[in-house]
Amino acid sequence: MNKPVIVSEETLNAPVVVSDAAPRLAAKAAVAGPAYIVLAGISFSHFLNDTMQSLIASVYPILKDAYALDYAQIGMITLAFQFTASLLQPVVGHFTDKKAQPFSLAIGMGFTFFGLLLLSVAHLYPIILIAAALVGLGSAVFHPESARIARLASGGRYGFAQSVFQLGGSFGTSMGPVLAALIVVPFGQPSIAWFSSIAFLAIVILWRIGVWYKPQITIKKSAAVERHPDLPDSRRVRIALAVLVALLFSKQLYVSSLSSYYIFYLIDRFGVSTQAAQLYLFLFLAANAVGAFFGGPLGDRFGRKYVIWFSILGALPFTLALPYAGLYASAVLTVFIGLIISSATSSIIVFAQELMPHRFGMISGVFFGVAFGIGGLGAAVLGRLADHTGIAFVYHLCAFLPALGLLAVFLPKMPKVVR
Repeated sequence: MNKPVIVSEETLNAPVVVSDAAPRLAAKAAVAGPAYIVLAGISFSHFLNDTMQSLIASVYPILKDAYALDYAQIGMITLAFQFTASLLQPVVGHFTDKKAQPFSLAIGMGFTFFGLLLLSVAHLYPIILIAAALVGLGSAVFHPESARIARLASGGRYGFAQSVFQLGGSFGTSMGPVLAALIVVPFGQPSIAWFSSIAFLAIVILWRIGVWYKPQITIKKSAAVERHPDLPDSRRVRIALAVLVALLFSKQLYVSSLSSYYIFYLIDRFGVSTQAAQLYLFLFLAANAVGAFFGGPLGDRFGRKYVIWFSILGALPFTLALPYAGLYASAVLTVFIGLIISSATSSIIVFAQELMPHRFGMISGVFFGVAFGIGGLGAAVLGRLADHTGIAFVYHLCAFLPALGLLAVFLPKMPKVVR
C-alpha cells in the first residue's frame, strides 16, 4: 500500500519555508488537525474561479450560433483558454517554490475579471480567443499557490485537504452550465459581464487569505531532503511521474470530451433543447465534484495507488456503454462515470507531490497545467474529428480511454509515514 514520503515540512516547501512547518510546530499542527477556515476559504475561492472558467464552455452554443463557428473553432477557444493555463502553471509553481507570493492569487484573479468583461463585449473571433486566454492566465496564477496553501492548512491530512480544495473547483465547474442556462441563454452574451462580480468577490477573499498566508512564510536557504530508505530511486520516480501524467491524460481527455461536446451530442442525437442539454451536463459535472471529494480521504485511508486503479479502470464499463444508451440511461451513466473517474484527481496530484516533495509548487503546477493543457489540446483535436466524422463517433472512440488505467501497475510502493 502506498503511503506518503517521510520528509520534514521544512524540506517540503524548500526553498520557501513556512513558519509552522518547523518540526515542533508541525507536530502541533498535526495534533490540531486541518485549519478548516482556511481550507473553506481556499475551496470557496476555487469554486468561484472554476465557476467563471466553466462559463466559457457553457456558452459555446451561443457563440457557435451567433458567429457561425464550426467545431474546430470551438475547440480552438478551449485551446486558447487551456494553453495559457497549461504553459504558465509550472512556471508559476517553480517561481513560488523559490519565493512564495501570498497576494499573487488576488492579482491573478484580476486577469479573470478582465477576461470576462472582454468576453461579454467581444464580437470578433480573435477577441473571443484573447478573452479566453486571459481567463486561462488567471487560472495559471491561481492553482499552484492555492494548492500549497491547502496543503499548509491540511494538518497532515493531505488527501483530505486536496479533496476539499478540488471539491470547490469541481462544483464551480458544474455550476457553469446551470448559470449559463438560467442567465446567459435568456439574456445573451452581454450578461457574461455580470459574472465579473464573482471575480471581484474572489479577489477580496483571496486577499484575506494572502494576509493569513504572509506571516507563515520565512525565506531560508534550501534545505537537503531527508530521504527515506524505501523511497523510489530517481529512475523509478521519473517512470512514476510519466505514468501519472498518462493516467491524468486518460481521465482529463475523457472529461474534456463530455464538458466540451456533450451538449452538442445530446442536441444532435436526441434533439433536446440547449437549456435541457446544459442541465444534463450539470448532472455529470456535479457527480464529478462528489467523486473528487471522496477520492482524497479514501487515498489517505486505503492508499492512493488503489484509488487510482479503481477510479480509472472502474469507469471503463460505463464509458463503453454510453454511446449505445438512450437519453435517460445516458444521464445515469454519466453520473456513474463522473463519480468514479473523478475520484482519481486528488490521489494522482498528492502521489506526484510525494514523489518530489522538494518541488511541490512546480509539481502542482505541472499536473494542474497538464490537466488543463490536455483538456484544451484534446478539445481542439476532438472538435476537428467531430467535423469530419460526426459527434457520435467521438464518443465511441473516447469510450476506450479509461483502459489506460492499466498503467497504474507501474506505480511504485511508497514508504509508510511516521506521524
